Amino acid sequence: MTANCTHLDQVRPVTPGTAGCEECLRSGGRWVHLRMCLTCGHVGCCDSSQGKHATGHFHETGHAVMQSAEPGESWRWCYVDQKLV
Repeated sequence: MTANCTHLDQVRPVTPGTAGCEECLRSGGRWVHLRMCLTCGHVGCCDSSQGKHATGHFHETGHAVMQSAEPGESWRWCYVDQKLV
């Protein structure tokens, strides 16, 4: 992670809350890729998905740092700083 992100203090040891996008699973929606909140473990769909629930989770909670929940990917993104961390 890079030291330029000012939100790393929000990162906690988390486990995914669900095996798919929480909101899409409730509504019967579909997702393209999954992101997991590194503050609370919420799993939401990416901005290429119709629901954009990962970004919605950030706007609702202020939890800034998400990680890809896709197999083989480990990158992290800070919504506030708009950068990979």
